Amino acid sequence: MSSKLDNYLRAFRKRSGLSQREVAFLLGCRNGTQVSRYEQRHRLPTLRRALAFCSILRAPVHELFAGIQETVDRETAGRIKKLREGFMNKQRQNRKTDPVTKKRCWVDGWGDENRDDTSQEDRLRKK
Repeated sequence: MSSKLDNYLRAFRKRSGLSQREVAFLLGCRNGTQVSRYEQRHRLPTLRRALAFCSILRAPVHELFAGIQETVDRETAGRIKKLREGFMNKQRQNRKTDPVTKKRCWVDGWGDENRDDTSQEDRLRKK
């Protein structure tokens, strides 16, 4: 279970001094009701709206949606682990391992590189 709230939209909005109606206007919504639904976690914003919240509230998406980020990280790490195990089993069974080895290298380095400032393109060049 996550120790963080799904989102911190209300906290960041309050810090900014903006009203729900003002944030709604900036998001392109008709009124503050939609913002209230997002803040109370009744609705999940689209990616476009989530990015707009980032611009408006001057905060990165992983801070605005910290609980969701934590859940996604945990779920993804579990799937990466399963994928890694599958690659290891394939490598044991198959003599032709070049494609599997390349994938395993990526999976093995996943936890170390996934949040740094290096671009995806730069990371791929290194491999």
